[in-house]
Amino acid sequence: MTATNKLVFGLDTFGDVPDDPANDLPVSYSVALKQIIKEAKLADDIGIDVIALGEHHRPEYAISSPDTDTMLAAIATITKNIKLSTGVTVLSSDDPVRVYERFATLDNISDGRAQIMLGRGSFTESFPLFGYNLENYDALFEEKMALFNKLRDGGALDWSGKFTQTLEKQKIYPKISGHKLDTYVGVGGTPDSIIRAAYYGFPVILAIIGGAPERFKPYVDLYQRAAAQFNQPQHPLGMHSHGVIADTDDEAYNIAWKYLRRSMDRIGSDRGWVPMDKKRFDFEVKKGSYYVGTPEHVAHKIADKMTKVGVKRFDFIYGAGGQYAFQREKSIELYGTKVVPLVKDLIKSGEYSYE
Repeated sequence: MTATNKLVFGLDTFGDVPDDPANDLPVSYSVALKQIIKEAKLADDIGIDVIALGEHHRPEYAISSPDTDTMLAAIATITKNIKLSTGVTVLSSDDPVRVYERFATLDNISDGRAQIMLGRGSFTESFPLFGYNLENYDALFEEKMALFNKLRDGGALDWSGKFTQTLEKQKIYPKISGHKLDTYVGVGGTPDSIIRAAYYGFPVILAIIGGAPERFKPYVDLYQRAAAQFNQPQHPLGMHSHGVIADTDDEAYNIAWKYLRRSMDRIGSDRGWVPMDKKRFDFEVKKGSYYVGTPEHVAHKIADKMTKVGVKRFDFIYGAGGQYAFQREKSIELYGTKVVPLVKDLIKSGEYSYE
């Protein structure tokens, strides 16, 4: 079964706290959260398809679980068309029933615009925070995804598991009318995750945050083969990657070098990564997974990489590392008004070039 091949363009944020231009210190969490809501309204106004909010439990990020759906509910009240998603919801350290109820509520509030992206959790702070053992990292996700899949059916549910509650003919409210909850799975690059998503019929977003994007093409092929074998829809896949867009290549590069590098080095210090040097950074900008430059430059790179990887959805991760609010808004504006229309034209015509 082959699903739709419509191109989709989204915006993702990890909830980074922006710096204040007056003193280069982080703004308050209150200001940061309101800024994200403002950015989502801007994205809706200029026709971006999806806004996805990440779940993190770290000082540099303002959005934590379960408040991703609280934020999305706030965004729902001031937007009309944009899909309201997560990127990701760490299902392993949450209760699938409560997660489903929250997103069913959001779906009803927003007239069917709710979308959830499930993930195991690249960041693992939520596990000890909510009382889960990291030794059960894989088993928790497998069991909870199976339960979540059954919840999407909407009927009375019988269920028992090792890490989850026992349910007998249990009905879950509120109900979603006319469709199932729009559900994606975020995958960082493990074949088992691809196969699991295909088994349940969930489309996938590939988290491509470093290295040559083309190396993920085998995962796209694996998903399509697995979906066919499981007699599930062969959904087109998506990808998300970091970037900065500005009026000139130099301006975008300088913003990314200061802030995107800062973000990656901060994460890397916890994971034993070598600090990013200029050679590595320049590779990511020129041939890797950073989309940095003018709208024309970024559009040609997105068109090239989407085609080579074989995806139909691209989510642009904006605002990493404390970028000023006006810089973030500029990236969003240029992405929605210039980059996305140009990428669509380039892919349709096949007349793009990026080296």
